[in-house]
Amino acid sequence: MDFELNQEQRAIRDLARVFAEKEIAPYASEWDQTREFPAEVYQKLGRAGLMGLPFPEEYGGGGADAISLALAIEELSKADGSVGLTYAAHIGLGAAPIALFGNEAQKQAWLAPLAKGEGLGSLALTEPSGGSDLAESVRTTAQLDGDDWVLNGSKMYVTSGKVARSILVLCRTEQGRGHRGFSLIIVPHDAPGLVLGKLERKMGLHTSLTTQIFFQDCRVPRENLLGERGAGFRHTMQVLDGGRIGIGAMALGLGEAALSASLKYAQERYAFGKAIADLQAIQQMIADMAMELQAARLMVYKAATLKDEGKKFGLEAAQAKLFATEASDRACWKAIQIHGGAGYLADFPVERYYRDNRLLLIGEGTSEIQRMIIARDLLTTMS
Repeated sequence: MDFELNQEQRAIRDLARVFAEKEIAPYASEWDQTREFPAEVYQKLGRAGLMGLPFPEEYGGGGADAISLALAIEELSKADGSVGLTYAAHIGLGAAPIALFGNEAQKQAWLAPLAKGEGLGSLALTEPSGGSDLAESVRTTAQLDGDDWVLNGSKMYVTSGKVARSILVLCRTEQGRGHRGFSLIIVPHDAPGLVLGKLERKMGLHTSLTTQIFFQDCRVPRENLLGERGAGFRHTMQVLDGGRIGIGAMALGLGEAALSASLKYAQERYAFGKAIADLQAIQQMIADMAMELQAARLMVYKAATLKDEGKKFGLEAAQAKLFATEASDRACWKAIQIHGGAGYLADFPVERYYRDNRLLLIGEGTSEIQRMIIARDLLTTMS
């Protein structure tokens, strides 16, 4: 279903699809088992012009729209959720804030290398003392000392933090002002006082690296403040709205992969003297998977369209993220059911799709948080 894609959008989708089928899909199962980070894939994505897809061409980007980015994330995720997440986090969290809030010098120094694929970008938000309560849980501080910011504290669940060229850190730069005292600061990978913790062992997404980060009198130049001082929380919320479209697109990719695997298996697997695709129970599961994923696609593309048009899209992004991730969760679960005992084996990809998708109901705002966002927006509109 093209959703009336224009020529450029179809070209980007096809480029990402061919890349994923050639460079990712044949190796995804092996990577999942060995947990080896496929660094060369992101270098190749850079050479293909995909690592800076939505950013201006003057910084090495592709100048593409939000639907094109969603299409690319979907195709990469269909081949491997770990690559899809690393890619989406690089663009949506590690690089997009620099494009949105950075000055010209910061864009040249930090955005351009990320857009060209010369390194990965990362965003450090969550701390050991909190999760969804971001406005209340940030304890990491940054204080000016001459021409340097000095950071102290820790972050956890940092995607690509172990291998990132630059890490954007949400920290407290002013006391007594609540979340209005937060700022975003660019921390290079080799900053003195930056200590990388162990890689977390996870249920899925094994080659998307997740780590804890410690700041021990970590010093970075004063000019590494990103955007306005004290506006870090507001900037972060804006970034997360866009990131939720990416998570929805990633869920589409995993859900579509589960559906495709189920269609193939159902036609090849025989029971009771006929292909299980002829069984009504299997047909009903396949129908539900396809229907819900199509609905999710329309929601993701609508949020992306609103973003492209410069309109408010926070409500639609929350709805798309919530529905797409839960629809994919159901699709992956049904795929395992369709495969029966084989679906529980690592020899078949559907168990990996299910494990990989589970994070999407948690990251960038849990399903419960999305429901709160949606309800509060509607209640505010009606009041």
